[in-house]
Amino acid sequence: MTPNPYIDEDLQALVEAARRFADERVKPGYLERDVSRDLDRGLLREMAQLGFICPELPESVGGLGMGSLAAGVIHEQIAQADLSFSYLNLLASLNGQILVNHGERAVVDPWLQKLVQGEAICAIALTEPRGGSDAANLQLRVESDGNDYIINGEKTSISAADQAEIAVVFGRTGTTDSGAHGVTAMLVPMDAPGITRSRFDCHGQRAIGRGSIFFENVRIPKSHRLGEENKGFVQVMQGFDFSRSLIGLQCLAVARAALTETWEYLTERRAFGQPLSAFQGLTHPLARFDTEVEGARLLCLQGLWLKDQGLPHTAEAGMAKWWGPKLAYDVVHQCLLCFGHGGYDRGVMEQRLRDILGFQIGDGTAQIMNTIIARARAGRRNVPA
Repeated sequence: MTPNPYIDEDLQALVEAARRFADERVKPGYLERDVSRDLDRGLLREMAQLGFICPELPESVGGLGMGSLAAGVIHEQIAQADLSFSYLNLLASLNGQILVNHGERAVVDPWLQKLVQGEAICAIALTEPRGGSDAANLQLRVESDGNDYIINGEKTSISAADQAEIAVVFGRTGTTDSGAHGVTAMLVPMDAPGITRSRFDCHGQRAIGRGSIFFENVRIPKSHRLGEENKGFVQVMQGFDFSRSLIGLQCLAVARAALTETWEYLTERRAFGQPLSAFQGLTHPLARFDTEVEGARLLCLQGLWLKDQGLPHTAEAGMAKWWGPKLAYDVVHQCLLCFGHGGYDRGVMEQRLRDILGFQIGDGTAQIMNTIIARARAGRRNVPA
């Protein structure tokens, strides 16, 4: 890893340990997990035993208390070996922050322990059939009934929908015209009566998978609420600034791995009596992409550093989320072309391309990210939509 001001000696040691695990244990099963669509729970527990899940969480709930940058450098190493598998790190970090900051300790602490130990997966159930980008326009109904909530409706395009033990679910407790201010978040065990799930046949990220979650008169104690009633969307969604920087790092890690392999290939493969690296038509695009990837990576690390310092980082997170996946896709596409028919064949390069593509859609599109950046710069009242 290129030295930079954001990574100190302790983080560098964490990088090396995570890289060894990624190279020796995660990378060998990358192609197989894409075909089998099996996450490999044993491998997840191995990763947890090394402290690579939610290192940013407090030690009191099983984390390392190392901050957001620690999560970032681990995400990079796992993602360069298998982007789909690294989504487990992302889900744990995003949801772990939500549970720690907004949940009742007696309810969330046992689940946090399981997340950190690799014994549970937590999905985040926000998207609905009628809309994805208009995330606050929710139809899933949550009605009060004494000490419980009763949930009815559907969530769709949910990562790990059919594999998660729990989910952070957003639903409408306010009026239909109350927008974001009528949404409540809650922690829902996926074995609760009235829940059924499906799985889609997706283009990429097949090991983690996506699907729908159906709620039919699902009863959940009010103690499972995350944040205040009718304010869950506004409060809980702040955690997405964290996950957006992580997504940028994950995708760029794949791009960096592809570039390393392609540079090596161009020096070894010969044509017309010269190595392919002698042809500027091949090397100049890679040189430009290499430059952009290094810059984008520093932006992602900066966003995590700002979070660790308690400073505003919404704009940086939005930049990381739209630029990282798009740039990574373009990089891997170019690398695939450099390998010719060998890159087009079923294998690591084409799978990377499929896996990255999903990140240009999920967790906020480029258009939504640009709106977020504009609001951070010009003020929300000046950028209403």
